[in-house]
Amino acid sequence: MNIIPSSRHIYAFSPDMELAATVQLGEALRFDALDALGGQVRSESDILAGLDFNRVNPATGPVRVEGVVPGSTLVVRVLAIDMEQQGAIVTGPGLGVLGSEIEHHTTRILPVLNGMVHFGDLALTARPMIGVIGVAPDLESFPTGTAHRHGGNMDTKEIGIGTTVYFPVFQQGAMLAIGDVHAVMGDGEVCVSACEVAAQVTVCCDCIDGRCLDWPVVETDSAVHILVSLPTIEDALTEATRQAVGLLQKARGISKEEAYMLTSLAVDLGISQLVDPNKTAKASIPKSILPRSIGDII
Repeated sequence: MNIIPSSRHIYAFSPDMELAATVQLGEALRFDALDALGGQVRSESDILAGLDFNRVNPATGPVRVEGVVPGSTLVVRVLAIDMEQQGAIVTGPGLGVLGSEIEHHTTRILPVLNGMVHFGDLALTARPMIGVIGVAPDLESFPTGTAHRHGGNMDTKEIGIGTTVYFPVFQQGAMLAIGDVHAVMGDGEVCVSACEVAAQVTVCCDCIDGRCLDWPVVETDSAVHILVSLPTIEDALTEATRQAVGLLQKARGISKEEAYMLTSLAVDLGISQLVDPNKTAKASIPKSILPRSIGDII
C-alpha cells in the first residue's frame, strides 16, 4: 500500500501542485493527515487566536492517479478512517454563525475512545468523516479552507467510511489530496470547527472515462448527495436544486417540469457547512427513485 506521510501536504488546491506520489487505478492508498489545526492545539490553553494560521487546514497529497484525464470523473472509495485518540474543538469572537455574540476564545480537548467522543460529561457516538477532500482545479487556485467544483473544504458529514465520492477531473491524474478529519460534526459546523483530529485515511480510486460532473457527488448506501459550494448559502442551495433536477431528468427520461416536481416530492436539501468562505449545500436524492447506479447516470 502506498502511504503518503503528513509531512507531504498542501495549503491550496491549484492547477500545478507539486506531486507527492503516483498510484494506479484500484490501488489502496493511505493518507496520513494532520488535524485541521495543524497539530498546534494540545491543551485547552491553546486558543485559536494564538495559532499560526499559515499552518491551518493542511491537506495531505496531492496524489496523481494514473490513467485519469481531464474531462473524466474520479471515483474515490473511502475504505477506512483510523483516528487518533484525542481531538479538539475551538471557537471565539467573530467565528461561525454566532460569532458576533461570542466573547471569549475557547478550546476543549475531546478524548476519542472506544467509538465515542467525550465532551465534558457527554459521550457522543463517533462518526468519522473527511472535511477536506479534492482535486486540482481548472484554472484558479483555492486555499484548502475553501470549497468549490474541485471539492476542498466541503465539511460534509456523509463523506465517511464506506462512501464513494465522485469528482470532476480538470488536470492530468486528478491530483487528489485529503485532510481535516472530524471525529464527529453536526450539519453546519456552526462554531467554525468540529472535533478536529489527526487520522489515517485509506482510499482506492477508479475512473469513469469520458464523462464529467459539474460538482462533487457523494454516494452512500441509501442516497446520492450533490455538493455545491458558493459564496452564499442561498446560491448554493439554488444550484444544488438545479443539479438535482437535471440529474433526475436525465436518469428517468422525464421533462424538466416533471423532474422539478419529483425533486419537490422526494429530494432533501441540506447544509453541510456555513463557516467557510464558500458555503456548502447538498441535495440528497434517495436511491429508491434512481433507476440505475449513479456511475451509469453521470
